[in-house]
Amino acid sequence: MQDEPIRVVPYDPGWPAMFEAERAELEARIGPWITGGIHHVGSTSVPGLPAKPVIDILAGVETLDGSRPCIEKVASLGYLYAPYRGDVMHWFCKPHPERRTHHLHLIPVGSPRYLDELAFRDALRADPELAARYAALKLDLAARFGDDREAYTEHKGPFVREVLSNARGRAG
Repeated sequence: MQDEPIRVVPYDPGWPAMFEAERAELEARIGPWITGGIHHVGSTSVPGLPAKPVIDILAGVETLDGSRPCIEKVASLGYLYAPYRGDVMHWFCKPHPERRTHHLHLIPVGSPRYLDELAFRDALRADPELAARYAALKLDLAARFGDDREAYTEHKGPFVREVLSNARGRAG
C-alpha cells in the first residue's frame, strides 16, 4: 500500500463545514469516550492557509487503553486504524492511505501531544505572518518531497518546534 503524493492546495473555505459534519458524526459514535472535545487542527483549521486537503481532527480522550473501543466504532465511519505513534495516540485515516480526506487523532487530554496540537494551531491562527512563513515552507517542501511523506514531515520539524517553544514561552 502506498501513500498518495503530497499536494498542498489553496485554502478552501468549505473545510470548516467539512470538519463540523465529521465532528457531529464522531460525537454520535464515540462521544462517551471524548473528555477533551473534538477539535479541528492542522493546516485546514487555519483560515487562509494553504494545506494538504485533509481535515485533521483531534479528539481528547482519558487514556489510550480506555479509548480502544473507539477503533471499531469509527471504522463504521470509514476510518482505518494505523498503529502510527501508538505510544501517544490512536491514529486513523479516511478513507484510505492512497486517498485521504480525513485524519483522526485520539490523544489523551493533557498529554504533550494533545497540548502541542492545539498550541500550534492557535499560534498560526493568531499570527498571519507566522502562518505565511509556514505556508511558504509547506509549498517548498511539497515541491521537494512530494512522494516522501516522512521527509516532508521531518523537514517541517524545526519550524514546528520553534513555534511551540515560543508558544510555551508566552504561556509560562
